Amino acid sequence: MCSKQSVLIRSLLALAVLACLQAGVLASPPVPPEAQKAVNPHAAHTNFYFKDPAMDFVFGSLMLGSAVNHGCEIGEAFATAAAIRDGDAASWQEQWTKTAALIEARGAKALAGGHLVSARDQFLRASYAYRAALVAMLPSDPNIRDLARRSRDLMKSAGKLMDPPLEYVEIPFQGTVLPGYFRKAAPGGHPTQTLIMIGGAETFAEDQYFYIAPQAFERGYNFLTVDLPGQGLLPLDGRYFRPDMQVPLRAVVNYALSRKDVDPKRVAVYGISSGGGFVPQAAAHDGRISAIIMNNCVVDAGAGVAKMAVATATPEVVKGWSSFARQTNQCIAWRFGLDMDDLPGLVKANRDFRFDPARVSMPALILVSSGEYKSPEIERQTTQCMECLSSVRKKLVITPAAEGASNHCVMENRSLMSQEVFDWLDETFGEGAR
Repeated sequence: MCSKQSVLIRSLLALAVLACLQAGVLASPPVPPEAQKAVNPHAAHTNFYFKDPAMDFVFGSLMLGSAVNHGCEIGEAFATAAAIRDGDAASWQEQWTKTAALIEARGAKALAGGHLVSARDQFLRASYAYRAALVAMLPSDPNIRDLARRSRDLMKSAGKLMDPPLEYVEIPFQGTVLPGYFRKAAPGGHPTQTLIMIGGAETFAEDQYFYIAPQAFERGYNFLTVDLPGQGLLPLDGRYFRPDMQVPLRAVVNYALSRKDVDPKRVAVYGISSGGGFVPQAAAHDGRISAIIMNNCVVDAGAGVAKMAVATATPEVVKGWSSFARQTNQCIAWRFGLDMDDLPGLVKANRDFRFDPARVSMPALILVSSGEYKSPEIERQTTQCMECLSSVRKKLVITPAAEGASNHCVMENRSLMSQEVFDWLDETFGEGAR
C-alpha cells in the first residue's frame, strides 16, 4: 500500500468498473481464461477487415483511426486493403507504397496549379501512406530509408502550407538530434499552453501528429513531438531504447522551454503505449513538467512484457506466425538493440523500464481502453499507479467499448480520446493545479 487512501481508491476503482459494466460499457464476447492472463496490446477488440489479427489491428487502429486527422481517406484505405494479401508483410508494404505514390502525384499536381489547400491535404495523406508502408519493414530492407525520407519530406511540405506552419525541428542530443515537429497554436509569439506528445515502441514522430495534433490546434495548444532513441529510424544509427528515457525527454522539455511561444507554467506531456512509462519516468525527475497523461500507464514494462506472446516466442513458435506479425515483433526487438530472432529477450530488455508513481507530484491523467483493462496485468498496474501517485489531482478514465474505444491507446476513436485529454487539461490549467 502506498497511502492511507489506498483502500478508498481501490473501492472507487471497483465501483467505476462496476458502473461501466452495468451500462454495457465493457461488454464484449467472452474471453477464455487462458487468454485473459496474457497482455496483448495489439489485440483488435473490433474486427475491421483482415483475418490476420496483427494486420487488422494496424489497419483499423493506425490507419482508419487517423482518418479523423486527415491521415487517410476511408476509400483509399479500403482500396489499398483490397489489394493486400492477408497477413503478408511484403504485400502490405507494396500496396501502401503504391497508394502513397498516387496521392503524392495528385498533391504535386495541385501544388503546380496553385491549389495550396488541396496540395497540403494530399501531402499529409501521402506522408502517412508512406509511413504505413514502413510497418513490419525490417531494418535490412533496402527501401526503408527512402520510404521514411519520402514520408518526412512530404510532411515538411504539408507543414509549410499550414498557418501557422508546422515546423520540422531537430533537438540536439548527445552528438545527434531528436527529429520532430512543432506548431504554434496561433500566429504570433504569445506564450501559450503546450502539449508534448510521446510515442511508444514502434512509433515515428509522424504518428503522433495524426494521433492528436489537429485537436491540439483546435483547443489552442502548441504541439511538439519527436522521435526519441529507439523510435523512428534512430536505431539505424545505433540509438536504441534506453532505461533512462528521462534523459532524452529532458532535452525535449529544454527545447520547449527555450521557445518564447511556450508558457513554462503550462507544459503537458502525453505518452502512449510504452510512452505511458517514459513520460511519468521523466516527470519523476523533472518538476518543470506541469501535467502528464498516460495511455495507458506502464509502471513496470518488464512485468507486462513477461505476459506477452513474445516471452515464449522461440524461433519454432514464430514459424507459425504470419510474416506481418513476425516482422512487426522483430522490429521491436531491433529497437531495443536485440538480435531480431530473440523475441523472448524483450522481457529482460524491458526490466529496467519502470517508474515510481509516488515520485510523480504533478497532475496526472490515466487513460486506458476498456479492451486493455480486461488484462489483469494492465488492471494491476493501473490500480497501483492510481493508488501510489502523489499528485493531488489525478484521474482515471476507462474508455467505453460501446463507443468504439476499446483498442490499444484508443487509436480507433481519437475524437473521444482527445476530448478526455483536453477537457481535463483545460480544467487543470484553468485551476492552476500543481
